[in-house]
Amino acid sequence: MINPIASQIAALSDHSGIDELTLKLAICLFASFPLNALLKRLPDNNITLKCWYIIGISALYLFGVLNIFDGFFTLFLSTCLTYGITRFYKSRFMPYVNFAIVMFLLALNHMRAQFFTEFDPAKIDITGAQMVLVMKLTSFAWSYHDGTSRDQAALSDYQKAHAIRSHPSFLHFMAYAFFYPSLLTGPSFDYADFQSWLNCEVFRDLPDAEKPKRRWTTKQKNLRRQIPKCGTFVFWRVIQGLFWISLSFVAPNYFSLDYVFTPEFLEKGFFYRIHYLYALGFTFRLKYYAAWTISEASCILCGLGYNGYDSKTHQIKWDRVRNIDIWRFEMASNTFEGLEAWNMNTNKWLKYYVYLRVAKPGSKPGFRSTLFTFLTSAFWHGTRPGYYLSFATGALYQTCGKFFRRNLRPMFLNADGSARPAKILYDIICFYTMKVAFGYLVQPFVILDFGKSLYCWRTVYFYIHVGIALTFFVFRGPFSGKVLKFLKSRHPENPTAKREKVSVEAAGPLADILKEKEQFEEEEIMRGMQLGIPEADFSLEEVRNEVNLFLMSYDQWRAEKGLEIEEENLQRAFQNFREELRSDSPRRASFSSYSPKPVRKRKI
Repeated sequence: MINPIASQIAALSDHSGIDELTLKLAICLFASFPLNALLKRLPDNNITLKCWYIIGISALYLFGVLNIFDGFFTLFLSTCLTYGITRFYKSRFMPYVNFAIVMFLLALNHMRAQFFTEFDPAKIDITGAQMVLVMKLTSFAWSYHDGTSRDQAALSDYQKAHAIRSHPSFLHFMAYAFFYPSLLTGPSFDYADFQSWLNCEVFRDLPDAEKPKRRWTTKQKNLRRQIPKCGTFVFWRVIQGLFWISLSFVAPNYFSLDYVFTPEFLEKGFFYRIHYLYALGFTFRLKYYAAWTISEASCILCGLGYNGYDSKTHQIKWDRVRNIDIWRFEMASNTFEGLEAWNMNTNKWLKYYVYLRVAKPGSKPGFRSTLFTFLTSAFWHGTRPGYYLSFATGALYQTCGKFFRRNLRPMFLNADGSARPAKILYDIICFYTMKVAFGYLVQPFVILDFGKSLYCWRTVYFYIHVGIALTFFVFRGPFSGKVLKFLKSRHPENPTAKREKVSVEAAGPLADILKEKEQFEEEEIMRGMQLGIPEADFSLEEVRNEVNLFLMSYDQWRAEKGLEIEEENLQRAFQNFREELRSDSPRRASFSSYSPKPVRKRKI
């Protein structure tokens, strides 16, 4: 099939010297800005028109620019399955079933790209867009489950704020799944945020003085366009994106991964090699900085990035879909700060829709939550061995960071928490260690191959892993008791904390509850579940308890005839699906107007 747009792009690639894939991605990223300028000026109350516009532009990207019909089918299949599962399958297991199905489809695509597909420099790998879509679809299933739950009081504040109380029409859902400004590179966002933006409800706290006047006459003379102006803010974001793009073209001329596998690299000194890996890691990050900055700017331009109006400072916040805090990441002095500032929407998805969902309601997340989050994050990224090497090592990073924060950092603080003069030396050492450690950590994430990843680490003598082993020996080895006692003797005494401890001890029957609460809050602060990288610090007893709890829950579910009930739920879902397909059915829904009331789930 002849595609005139694709042929023109191929000719432009040959003429400019820019590879075809980069050119296609650049067209999709930068074309979104003028298209968004039109999108934000469509009538605020004409939601159907806006949805058709979004879907039409996405179709132009997928079929015209990218020329990937099979890629569209991959995304469309996952979208339809989630829509059908959430609409018809009324069960408390619905979010889990949906999660398993869309993750399975993603895994198939990952394995096909790894084992059965030859690399085509002119064709985009659709798995990147599918990864973004998986976050959207799984979060939607959980949010709809929350919105139709009978026990609303058990929901957290975050779950209540993002709950979906009525199922959207297929048109609205397609517009959400195929939102063109973030279709290929993200960021991901919750359906509640998209719906609020689509209905212009998100701008309800914005004063009329901050809303722009319309440039055309309307029947309502005083009506203002809801989406505020943000051209200057977006312009500077685009300039930043262009800077990172330019740097991403220049940096590979000085730092190349191929050089690591040459004999000349081994002839360099040890300190040269570890700093070269850091510079190489920075070079890898540039393309993410560019893509995420520009896609975020695109979402801001159409209004989706609006995150409230500060009446005190009279400033508008545009960070709703922010995915990267570059300055914070580059200046981070520990693993937690660094990972928290990287791929922030993925962090949010893993926390709220995996980590906290796996835990039993009413109980704190434990080993089971951590394990599932770790596996989900690694599996979501792909099936390449390099991902697992980086994530497993990152888990060790998290634990080592906890050791140092708890035992070394207080030595540089006063009793009131203020920094001692020597604290700046501690911060400098942590900052430097963080830089070289992350340069070491990310290499398998880029190399992907198991043998080559180990070779890269071997060129620097696995020095970070040696440091990790020494850290575990000091803080968990046979002499750890004496070491910890010595370090804690150098900690400042906090009179306030001491008084609070005494008040807890004197709390009588509530003492155990208060102790457990304090312990849980401390663990949540220190754990730092970012990008699915947990702490590698679990006791065998904790693992055994989690396994026993899971087996007990499964036995209880079987004893209550859970399997038979789920079979009935599946049959009922299929019957409802057939009923709505009938042309004479009074329940048949149109493409753009279906929005049923919440259906109470059968108590199981």
